[in-house]
Amino acid sequence: MLSTVLMMACAVLLDRLLGEPRRFHPLVGFGRYAAWLEQRLNVHGASRLRGVLAWLLAIAPFLLIAFFLLRQPFLQFIVGVLVLYFSLGLRSLSEHAGRIKGALDAGDLPQARQCVGEIVSRDTAAMQEQDVARAGVESVLENGNDAVFGALFWFTLLGAPGALLYRLANTLDAMWGYRTPRYFYFGWAAARVDDVLNYIPARLTALTYALLGNARSALRCWRKQAPAWDSPNAGPVMASGAGSLMLLLGGAASYHGTTELRPSLGAGVAPQAADIYRAVTLVQRGVWLWLALLFIIEVIVHA
Repeated sequence: MLSTVLMMACAVLLDRLLGEPRRFHPLVGFGRYAAWLEQRLNVHGASRLRGVLAWLLAIAPFLLIAFFLLRQPFLQFIVGVLVLYFSLGLRSLSEHAGRIKGALDAGDLPQARQCVGEIVSRDTAAMQEQDVARAGVESVLENGNDAVFGALFWFTLLGAPGALLYRLANTLDAMWGYRTPRYFYFGWAAARVDDVLNYIPARLTALTYALLGNARSALRCWRKQAPAWDSPNAGPVMASGAGSLMLLLGGAASYHGTTELRPSLGAGVAPQAADIYRAVTLVQRGVWLWLALLFIIEVIVHA
């Protein structure tokens, strides 16, 4: 456990110091490979079975490589740190949020729309300032689980293979897990596996948000509002985060030209530009809380 906590701390510090690689990120290469697979298997009315096969072909080679490298004792620590580092997106999340906030602060709404469009899947062309701020806060809270806490949880549980499995599965869900005609059947496996892998991390993330903000509001919103949300994992995360920050999220949003009336999440006021970075701070503090708690558990276990 101590080496696990140390590897986690090193990976978090690497992410903080270096951020995502600028020239070549392994996930970019994986995304191209996954797109190549999808083009060849998602044809002629692809079935769920083809989607399962594509998912296995996408992830299995990289897990096998990781297991092979981890069999070398002198590589275990380095591989563990690097896998988790490449799985984390804490600094990237902060940088994206900073660009959205900066554009809103400067009154540059077109730039703010463009920036928020980089991290959300909804239509941004008609967004007003409050819509951009709301989308930014929602994305930070949700990606706090998807790009940070989920990877930390599976690394704690299964080491580097766990973090790698989680991050690749999450990437496939982001690429294939849509209920559109093209992906309705083919992307079923990617979406379901991601739901399963995120079930526990999402609830731990929601609890983390509650502990670091207005806990009473966060827990109440989680209990009452999350069940109405479409995603079984995003609901608890965003409801708790919104309640913790005392912000009102949800409401109408446009996806692929269709306006969806989403349930309200949280309590309080509509988000402003400054609230985007309040959400980032909540995620950052949560990371240090997890590391501190894991270290304390290790000390108690070996006392």
